Amino acid sequence: MAGYLFRRLFQSALILLGVSFITFVLLYVLPADPVRQIAGRSATAQTVENIRQQLGLDQPFLVQYWRYVSGLVQGDMGRSYLQKTEVSTLIAARLPASLLLMAGGIACELVIGLTLGVIAAVFRGRPLDQGLMVTSFVAVSAPQFVVGLLLLYVFAVQLGWFPIGGYGTAAHLVLPAVTLGIMGSGWYSRMMRSSMVEVLRQDYIRTARAKGLTRARILLHHALPNAILPIIAMIGIDIGIFMGGIVVVESVFGWPGIGQLAWQAIQRVDIPIIMGVTMVSATAIVLGNLLADLVTPMIDPRIKLR
Repeated sequence: MAGYLFRRLFQSALILLGVSFITFVLLYVLPADPVRQIAGRSATAQTVENIRQQLGLDQPFLVQYWRYVSGLVQGDMGRSYLQKTEVSTLIAARLPASLLLMAGGIACELVIGLTLGVIAAVFRGRPLDQGLMVTSFVAVSAPQFVVGLLLLYVFAVQLGWFPIGGYGTAAHLVLPAVTLGIMGSGWYSRMMRSSMVEVLRQDYIRTARAKGLTRARILLHHALPNAILPIIAMIGIDIGIFMGGIVVVESVFGWPGIGQLAWQAIQRVDIPIIMGVTMVSATAIVLGNLLADLVTPMIDPRIKLR
């Protein structure tokens, strides 16, 4: 166990190093000039050059990257070019809101996706099964901003059941979480259906039926615990995806999370914030996958860590 954990942590460190390097390269070759954003359009060439030297952006690429990685190892993500605040402070202030939205989104997609997947598996090959699978395909394909705007129009503007945007109460969380949940539920429903269909064909399920157990007991106590194992890995991946992929939803609903912070930084070419959010998201993905791999053997002893 200790050896496996050490290897995975070492691999995770290499992955994060690679992510930081690729992201830094992309931002380095970006046509937009962050110094111009800071200095303004009316700034003189001398002023622009002075700001560039103050920020160290006149140094070669490797020097800039080494300086960033050296600070990152010590917990220093740098300072925002425009807000003049530590990036770690900005992310820490926005992180609770993103974590709350992430938890709500995962809960919604699990409830919707697993329910539809189980129903489709029970009625496999029938019109209900086909209809649910088409629905899941539409849910996966629908753009987040379209779903978000549609939910806002129906449930906030027309019906007035929920606030149009903002943050602070459970009512503010419902529509953003459902928007994320609808997109993710399609993957979960299809995965759950495939897993459940396979489990329902096993000998122990036929034995349970021969004993006269009810369908509900067979599904909940025998089939579901085994069929849900592939879902655990997906949840681990979702933890990271939600951390880095909720930019659109947070922008639509005015949710003050790190996704909205990243979108604002991209518009202003605030490189330290972009790098900080990217590294936090990458770390979440890596840790989510590691957590899924560690938890799965605890649920099913047949699976061994190697």
